[in-house]
Parts: sequence; C-alpha cells; structure tokens
Amino acid sequence: MLSEYPLTLPALDLDSATPRGREVLQKAKAQVGFIPNMYANMVQSPGLLETYLEGYAAFRAESGFTSAEQEVVFLVISRENGCEYCVSAHSFLADMKSGLDAQVTDAIRDGNPIADAKLAALADFTRTLFHTRGLPTKAAVEAFLTAGYSERQILEIVLALAVKTLSNYANHLFHTPVDEMFSGRAWTQK
Repeated sequence: MLSEYPLTLPALDLDSATPRGREVLQKAKAQVGFIPNMYANMVQSPGLLETYLEGYAAFRAESGFTSAEQEVVFLVISRENGCEYCVSAHSFLADMKSGLDAQVTDAIRDGNPIADAKLAALADFTRTLFHTRGLPTKAAVEAFLTAGYSERQILEIVLALAVKTLSNYANHLFHTPVDEMFSGRAWTQK
C-alpha cells in the first residue's frame, strides 16, 4: 500500500546526509552491513531512523521470541499495514536468516492459516493487538498464554508494533522500492 502523495525528499547516503543523519546511517550500516533503501529515506528524520533502529535491536535481542517467532510478528504487522517493502524484506530474512519455515511465511503473506499451532497463536494474537489497538479480550490473552507465551511478550509485541509503525508508514509515504537483495521475495498487497 502506498500513499496517494509520495514524499519527494531524496534518499540519503553517508555523503549526502546531515552530520546527525550520517551518524545514524553509520550505526545502521554497522547493524545490517549496508544501507537499505528504507533507511536511506527514513534518515531524512534522523530521530525517526534512530528510534526505529533502537527499538528493532531491542526487540531482536530482548523479546524472548525465537528468530522465527520474531519474523512471524514482523510479517503479520507489516502485512496488516500493507507494507510491501517490509513484507518483502522480512520474507527474505525469514528464509535466509531466521529459520522460519517457508510455508509459514507464505501463509502469512497470503493471509492463510498457519499449520503450526504455536506460531498460529502468535500470529493471531499479534493481529488481535494490531486491530484492537492494544485492547485484546481476556480470551485472546488467555489463548496467547496457553500457547506458551508470557505476559511480558505481550509488551514485546507492542514494541514490534511501534517499530513497524515507524517503518511501514515511512515506506508508504516514500513509496520505498524493494532492495535488490529482497526482490526474490517481493510482495504486493492484493
């Protein structure tokens, strides 16, 4: 999903960014090894990119979710937000780095049920938090906890929602093109 009005601010790199932006881009490059198109756009607001990077790193390091579970959370949120860039990028990461079964990734991308019961519960609860704006029913929370997750992990999903709101909305506004490395898993909202 792309905004009707695309922002016309140019993508920035280490040479064209402001000194503050350059500092944040260097941090980003250190984290992922390159500067994705999304970061090159987001750095127009260094605080936006820095907040994203900090929250993303904290979720990855401290959420208590496995790498595969983290991708489930990020994929569900990005799909629900209609972010073609982030669904594509997280599909690639799920395949290449996080060990998420491609059938699970594809089910999320296509809006189909997930066969793995625990991952299905995680996806369902993430979707519930998204659609209820953080107001899940008691039954929804109990189903999440019964699946083997913790109350603290509810807050970690809130963190993931915040991080993905930053990146998904920026990508909608910029019409961010998918990086070449993610293009094999490009996704378009149907």
